[in-house]
Amino acid sequence: MTYCVGMRLNAGLVFLADTRTNAGVDQVGMFRKLSVFENPGDRLMVMMTAGNLSISQAVRQIVSSHVGADGMTIWNAPDMFEAARIVGEAVRTVHRQEAGKLAEHGVDFNISIVFGGQVRGERCRMFYVYSAGNFIESHDENPYFQIGEAKYGKPIIDRVITPRTSLDDAAKCALISMDSTLRSNVSVGLPLDLLVYEDGSLAVTRFVTIDENNQYFQLLRNTWGQQLKSVFEGIAPPVWDAVPGPESDAPSSANLHSRPVRVAPPPGVAAAGTAAPLQSLAEQPVPPVQR
Repeated sequence: MTYCVGMRLNAGLVFLADTRTNAGVDQVGMFRKLSVFENPGDRLMVMMTAGNLSISQAVRQIVSSHVGADGMTIWNAPDMFEAARIVGEAVRTVHRQEAGKLAEHGVDFNISIVFGGQVRGERCRMFYVYSAGNFIESHDENPYFQIGEAKYGKPIIDRVITPRTSLDDAAKCALISMDSTLRSNVSVGLPLDLLVYEDGSLAVTRFVTIDENNQYFQLLRNTWGQQLKSVFEGIAPPVWDAVPGPESDAPSSANLHSRPVRVAPPPGVAAAGTAAPLQSLAEQPVPPVQR
């Protein structure tokens, strides 16, 4: 499987992809899912793919060599929107060529793409390309895209990332998001490809492939785990069987909605006792914030 995340920020772009692929528990492989289209000083584009590997590789090849009827290519497209259209058309081309044959073998046409970058003269942009070849663009309300096993790493991104987030903080958040996914899903694995692009640079300046020996990633995953456990232990446990005060928001066992759904025993089953009284969960006062 795959996990990739791309972030579009005021300061630039962040891309992170794992490299594990598998077609079963005994067919695990490593393939790079992050590809760079770079003409330094003119354009920098990054494509990350998830889904069927043969489809992804075919799309990448077609994108790199595509020449439209008007002579447009990924290398001379006037802006990122037109470049994204080339990517979408490449997906449709592969679909026309391969979807029917794959269906005969019970294989779905499955690909999703995060495509982003910058063409000289315009701002950084990022797109999510679907299996149908259509796409949507990232905006301030949704400054990131995920593909593949997205659910494990989504909560930390939702809490941290805004367009104003710095590139370094966004890279750190992406790595924590990836670590959460690595911990919960064996179909995602090291090494990782991380590319951090600063707005206006029009070239790759910060890129690293992260394996199990990378000291920063080890520091990050150990520190995050320890701090998360510390925060968890610092939250007070629930208090049961407390009497709510006149201004308390504590749920009361007298409330009809606070009763469990009880299944009555069938006739002939003798009652062994009476049901225990329900307890309520008290909400403890929150101490004032020290300023």
